[in-house]
Amino acid sequence: MSNLLNPTVMVTGASSGIGKDVAINAAKLGANLILVARSEDKLIKVKNECIRVGAESSHHEYILIDMSDPDQISKGVDQAFEISPDIDILVNAAGFGDFSNYLETDFDTVEKMFRVNVLGLMLMTRLVASEMIVNGHGHILNVGSMAGKMPTPKSAAYSATKAAVIAFSDALRLELKPFAVKVTTINPGPVATNFFNIADHKGGYLDSVRAFVLDPDKLAWEIVNSFNTNKREINRPRLMELGAVLYKLAPSLGDYFAATLGNRK
Repeated sequence: MSNLLNPTVMVTGASSGIGKDVAINAAKLGANLILVARSEDKLIKVKNECIRVGAESSHHEYILIDMSDPDQISKGVDQAFEISPDIDILVNAAGFGDFSNYLETDFDTVEKMFRVNVLGLMLMTRLVASEMIVNGHGHILNVGSMAGKMPTPKSAAYSATKAAVIAFSDALRLELKPFAVKVTTINPGPVATNFFNIADHKGGYLDSVRAFVLDPDKLAWEIVNSFNTNKREINRPRLMELGAVLYKLAPSLGDYFAATLGNRK
């Protein structure tokens, strides 16, 4: 964040998981935070932590938004620009998953996954990016997933949402480049967060893939240190990044490993 003084960083999904860690680590580097999530109690705790670790001159606020609700997103973005007319960085970290066989997954869950993971992200990005263009700079970071590059059983709908985020980000990066607005996609494998409290119904997934599990704080630092850079993607862990490349080069072999090593949910 060296080329901006006291940047304003807006983070969705800031009440927990990657969003929470990104917000706290950004505060440590002197950023002003606009925290977005549904839970006021959790947001207050994150805000207080940002105040504790951040610079005395920094200013932190939160906005309650359900990312599945377009009206709340639109009104929330208006609130955000009342707080700060110049949002320098947007981190779209809100999202959830469900590890079930697709044919057994309640379709309301599938629809909500798309509303939060894809449509909410796209609307938030549209509204904030429009002002970034006016301001002449900005950086949007969208949290995708390695599941969007290398789908595995019991994640058909979730993988589809994250593949959509990746494709959207890739096209948006090209569209916004002439306006000095950067776009980065973050594609993590399994991260040790409460994401799996909802997604993993059996409760043993993280243990079964322990060799690939990411430390959320280390990932958050890497994300924050990419602010205002031209980094196209952050794919972690690197072994899964290699696997995603091989998946495209040798699809049959990729399907075999996805159906065996990737089927531990």
